[in-house]
Amino acid sequence: MEFFTISLLNGLSYGLLLFMLSSGLTLIFSMMGVLNFAHASFYMLGAYFAYATTEVVGFWPALIVAPLLVAVLGAGFEKYCLRRVHKFGHVPELLITFGLSFIILEMVQLVWGTSSVNYRVPALLSGPLFTLYGTQFPMYRGFMMLVAVLMLIAIWLLLTRTRIGLVIQAALTHPETVEALGHNVPRVFMLVFGGGAALAGLAGVIGGNAFVTEPGMAATVGSVIFVVVVVGGMGSLSGAFVA
Repeated sequence: MEFFTISLLNGLSYGLLLFMLSSGLTLIFSMMGVLNFAHASFYMLGAYFAYATTEVVGFWPALIVAPLLVAVLGAGFEKYCLRRVHKFGHVPELLITFGLSFIILEMVQLVWGTSSVNYRVPALLSGPLFTLYGTQFPMYRGFMMLVAVLMLIAIWLLLTRTRIGLVIQAALTHPETVEALGHNVPRVFMLVFGGGAALAGLAGVIGGNAFVTEPGMAATVGSVIFVVVVVGGMGSLSGAFVA
């Protein structure tokens, strides 16, 4: 019973980390119709940016700084690269994001090397959260689960209860009408892509020190998050959460 319960909690925490990672991919696909093959690479960048930021100012500022840096890179990629091939269809979009994943991998290896880095759990969250049947459940695992649930609530409120969310959803189905109302549709798509990349970066900040931060981490989770998105239903945020 002890082994089953602890394994269930560990699996649940890892599943919520996968949701954090797949939520950005789901958001980009549901809003833009783009299946981003470089999404796991943004996750890796988030972990490495958090490691570099933690070395200078600590973990808590890195929790904000790293996703913002990944968002800027994602928005820039959408504006200067992805937007140029969007008119040619889905295959060029897949190819350019697939190529981006290789570029990010090479850049990471050039800057931080080919081995893992010493990105650790912050001291404040390194103790046990509770003890069950004599086995301690790590506090950081509980923190991961809390962040994932808060992320789900925040995205749902943004898309369904704010003007920004209404503009984003309308821009996908009725772009001409949204432009007629004075909104810049290309800028909306750029912000959506940057936001999806930021969610992947946040997952990297949370998951990078819980597991291992190394150049192969994107390949480790890359195939899994596509399974989560497909099983949950393409473009369904609640489905990705359940999956």
